[in-house]
Amino acid sequence: MSPIRTIIMGAAGRDFHNYNVAFRDNPDYEVVAFTATQIPDIEGRTYPAQLAGKRYPAGIPIYPENDLVKLIHELKAEQVVFAYSDVPHELVMHKASQALAAGADFRLMGVHSTQIKSTKPVVSVCAVRTGSGKSQTTRRVSKILRGMGYKVAAIRHPMPYGDLVKQAVQRFADYSDLDKYECTIEEREEYEPHLDNGVIVYAGVDYERILRQAEQEVDIVLWDGGNNDFPFYVSDLQIVVADPHRPGHEVSYHPGETNARLADVFVINKVDTANPENVIKVRDNLRRVNPTAVVIEAASPLFVDNPDAIRGKRVLVIEDGPTLTHGEMAYGAAWVAAQRFGAAEIIDPRPYAVGSIKSTYEKYPTTGNVLPAMGYGETQTRELEQTINAVDCDLVLIGTPIDLNRVVKIKKPTQRVRYELQEIGQPTLEDILKAKFGK
Repeated sequence: MSPIRTIIMGAAGRDFHNYNVAFRDNPDYEVVAFTATQIPDIEGRTYPAQLAGKRYPAGIPIYPENDLVKLIHELKAEQVVFAYSDVPHELVMHKASQALAAGADFRLMGVHSTQIKSTKPVVSVCAVRTGSGKSQTTRRVSKILRGMGYKVAAIRHPMPYGDLVKQAVQRFADYSDLDKYECTIEEREEYEPHLDNGVIVYAGVDYERILRQAEQEVDIVLWDGGNNDFPFYVSDLQIVVADPHRPGHEVSYHPGETNARLADVFVINKVDTANPENVIKVRDNLRRVNPTAVVIEAASPLFVDNPDAIRGKRVLVIEDGPTLTHGEMAYGAAWVAAQRFGAAEIIDPRPYAVGSIKSTYEKYPTTGNVLPAMGYGETQTRELEQTINAVDCDLVLIGTPIDLNRVVKIKKPTQRVRYELQEIGQPTLEDILKAKFGK
């Protein structure tokens, strides 16, 4: 039989991983293309021959997802594999319908065909939606494990937006490594807080090689999930974070519901700022799909250096980009801080947006009167800088997890908003981790 001609739909993360573990050396399939969405400027490139393997000496082309139906016909594709995250269930089936009507089979790949087994214990932190609070939960878990005497490395879900060959296996031990790999704002947002806590971070493209290198220097692997994707590694303990600001999304988004069904532990975050009825709704939904998982309620209290500097000011609010875009949130931690600490006005940045920042608002109209910290490349980073400095405001309130002043030159006073996970009641994450991994 001839190999099955396959197109993989992705966003420069799960798609490359699925290819590496299930298709690269598999003679039963011929991957004729990737399609790309969510990530600016990823299409029009090639998954390079050095990573694609000996069966693909010219590499594999990456096309815009909008060309899917045309590609199925032109490339005689027999199968389409859906391999990206944080999309409504309904959208997945719309994509399936496009593929089926064009004559191709449509496939979703699960844990057994995509997860890699580690020689070390793996704790994974995932979520039901982008922006639920994975980052602070992962930091909390790493702190507990290190306090128990374990050496831990965080392996972060991929964000390979640059030279894929150079980024195949990345190890970050300090800030100089961020510059070495020319990390985007989105990457820095995930890596810097770990580095600040003394935790080594691994990331890249080839997650088998990444895992085997990390295993050489750690006792426990901490999978730091991206979006609402499920882990690339077999987990010994899977922690899943849910967001009561978006009740119902825990069972209506892909593959967040998969995470909900896989979870050993749920962390219902932000209960201090959510409507109590929404907290109950999320709890009930999680119990319905996974009645055996342990449930922890938690808050993510906000901290700023000088609350008095916010009171009475006209404020520009900057938030984590993915939370506002495909996470579909209209606000984040900095918006909450502006309200809580008495800002006189939150200035709408949309009239000041330029270039790709303006395009981001057009593509994601649910984004409110806040500025997403988009920076997928040097051009977009400079457009972000231009937008910030054009806004007529007294103060810039920054809700991203990084010191944005290290990346862009802001010509106005700034305040950073920080947040850490704080469990409420019992059990706590420490109780669960000590029960599982106590020496």
